[in-house]
Amino acid sequence: MEDKNIALLIDADNISPKYVKSVFDELNSYGTVSIRRIYGNWKKKQGWNEELLLEYSIQPIQQFDYTKGKNATDMAMTIDAMDVLYLNQADIFCIISSDSDFTKLAMRLRESQKYVIGMGDSKTPVALTKSCNKFVFLDLIVSDDNQEDEEIVAVTTSKSKKETKAAESNVTPLSQLEDAIINMIPETGAVSLGEVGSRLNKLFSDFDVRNYGYTKLSTLCYKEFATIHITKQDLNYFVSLRSDVDVETVTVVITEFIKAAGGSVENLSKIHEFLKEKYKSFNIRDYGYSRFSSFLRSLDGIVVEGNKVRLKTKNKKRKIAI
Repeated sequence: MEDKNIALLIDADNISPKYVKSVFDELNSYGTVSIRRIYGNWKKKQGWNEELLLEYSIQPIQQFDYTKGKNATDMAMTIDAMDVLYLNQADIFCIISSDSDFTKLAMRLRESQKYVIGMGDSKTPVALTKSCNKFVFLDLIVSDDNQEDEEIVAVTTSKSKKETKAAESNVTPLSQLEDAIINMIPETGAVSLGEVGSRLNKLFSDFDVRNYGYTKLSTLCYKEFATIHITKQDLNYFVSLRSDVDVETVTVVITEFIKAAGGSVENLSKIHEFLKEKYKSFNIRDYGYSRFSSFLRSLDGIVVEGNKVRLKTKNKKRKIAI
């Protein structure tokens, strides 16, 4: 596989130096970081020091604040990024910042068929995270032992802290991930976990299981998604819909409910509400349907007419007089 050249552009005004190791750890799987630049006004205390920049071979770019209260770093980074683009010196651009002002730059680079990786904290505006091919929330993925001035805590406490951060940030909610996975699963059968992960990365630029306190997608699905079932065959994992209640049981329950209502129910939503109350995890997608009316029509002995649901009338055999 051809090694990709990466242009790394860091906004020193907007990112902590404690994340530098994690940045390079992430980029190692994408290619070689051939361009390494960091922008800031070095008259200010940035936290980035000479030893750190020399250790990671990062070139500091001095950028004065030409106007009081205005930050000129963004413009300098943007100009350099476009120079690198026009000279075709990089296949991948990595923008390290949580500043939404870089949204247009990320969009422009993608228009030129360049792969754009963004990295910042979990409060980064959605506009910037969505404009990148991939966005990494550094404060969520960095392990506790890499954090400065933090005490060693129990694993469960660490996981809880990450989940709290994720809930309070712009990370894609777990409910959206679950819905997306359910839509990937065929009506009958299963989908490989590898394909699920690949498609989630394409759907959500910020998708990373570490954002939610996990290291494996299989563990995330098992722990967080009640409607999803994970199975292992040889060395491969597969994802299918979980059916806690079989169709036969559901049919009997619905039939008894309609009988108790006098043989018909004027609004099918009442039946749906009853099932959700009786079975907390009830979901028609578990049975391969996206509409409750379609699910009802598939059940023996039940007739759906618009919103009205009734029991099918049994035809009595007439006695023929001889």
